[in-house]
Amino acid sequence: MTSAKAFDDFYSVIPAGGIGSRLWPLSRADAPKFLHDLTGSGQTLLRDTWDRLAPLSGPDRIMVVTGRAHRAAVEEQLPELSDPNVVLESEPKESSAAIGLAAAILHRRDPDVIMGSFAADHVIRDQRGFRRAVGEGVAAARAGYIATIGITPTEPAVGFGYIHCGAPVAIDGAPNAVLAESFVEKPNLATAERYLADGNHLWNGGMFIARAEVLLAQLGESQPKLLEGLTELAEAWDTPRRGAVVDKVWPRLTKIAIDYSVAEPAAAQGRLVVIPGDFDWDDVGDFASIAKLHSGGRKSDLAILGVNARVLADSSTGVVVSQSDRLISLIGVTDIVVVDTPDALLVTTTAHAQRVKAVVDALKVSGSNDVL
Repeated sequence: MTSAKAFDDFYSVIPAGGIGSRLWPLSRADAPKFLHDLTGSGQTLLRDTWDRLAPLSGPDRIMVVTGRAHRAAVEEQLPELSDPNVVLESEPKESSAAIGLAAAILHRRDPDVIMGSFAADHVIRDQRGFRRAVGEGVAAARAGYIATIGITPTEPAVGFGYIHCGAPVAIDGAPNAVLAESFVEKPNLATAERYLADGNHLWNGGMFIARAEVLLAQLGESQPKLLEGLTELAEAWDTPRRGAVVDKVWPRLTKIAIDYSVAEPAAAQGRLVVIPGDFDWDDVGDFASIAKLHSGGRKSDLAILGVNARVLADSSTGVVVSQSDRLISLIGVTDIVVVDTPDALLVTTTAHAQRVKAVVDALKVSGSNDVL
C-alpha cells in the first residue's frame, strides 16, 4: 500500500470530533473514542486513520479538524501533522461546520482541490479495497459529482444508516459508480433484512469526496447563512485576524449534519454518486462492535481489552474493558459487556449496547458531568 502513488489533486480531511457516547465510560469528553486503541493494533483509531490516508494524499496533504481541548493529544498522535493543517473548533458544531470549514480553507488555498472527508474513529483493514473505492470517488469528483462510499452490508444491521442506490453512472475511472436515490435513517430489523435481501442498499459510511468548490456550492444552496460564516472564517484563517473572527463567527454557525445539508439535497438533484465499498468497515459505534472486532464474529469468545487487565472467565462470552486494577470474574454469562474504569462501571449486554447513550443523556440531565 505504501508504494502506491498518491492522488496529485487530492486532500484528506479527518473530522476528529464527538465523544462516542455509546462507548461510555471508556470514551469521555476529554478522551473521545478516536484517541483509544479499540482494535488491539497498538495504535489509536486516529493514528490508524492517518496511516490509511497518508498513501492516498501524502502526509503533507492531510487536514485534521478537532476541538481545542484535543489539540495536544492529536498532535502527539500525529507528529507529522503540520500546523497549517490543524483546524480547531472552539465548540462542537456538527459535521457541516467542520467539513465545510475545511473545504472553505482548502479552496482558498487551492481553488481546484479535491477533498475527501473520512472519520477519525472508523476501522478499515482492507487498505487495497479502500484505495480502489477512494480512487473511484476522486474520478467522480473530477467529473463534477459529489461522491460517497457506501459499504456493502454483511448483515441486517440496525445501528447504521443506509443509502438507496439507483442507476449506474458513466464516469471514466469510476466503473462502479451509481446514483444515490436517497438516504435512510437507522431502520428496524425487518426493514434492515429487506435492505440486505434486495441488494440495492449500502451502509452509509459517512465518507464524502468532492471538489471543494462543488461541496461548498451545494452547502450554500441549503444553508446560505452557514456558508457565509464559513467563508468569512476561511478568509481570515491564514491571517492574524483568525482568532477574533473565530470568536465572532463560530458561535452563530448553524448546527447540522452534512448528510442533511449536502448529501440528501445532492442526491435529490442527481448530483451525488455512490461508490460501493466491498472492504471491511466498522464505525465502532458500541461495545457490541468491539466484541465482534476482537472475536472475529465468533459468539463463543470473550474479548478482553486493557493493559494488565485481570479477568477470570468461566463459560462466558462478550467483552471486558478494564482500566482499573480490579480483578473481574465472570461465570456463566453470555454476551456480557463490562467496562471498568477508576470512577465508573458499566455492565450491560451486547444486545443492549446501543442503549448506553441513554445513560450518558441521563447523566447530563442529572448534572453528573464529573464522569462525562
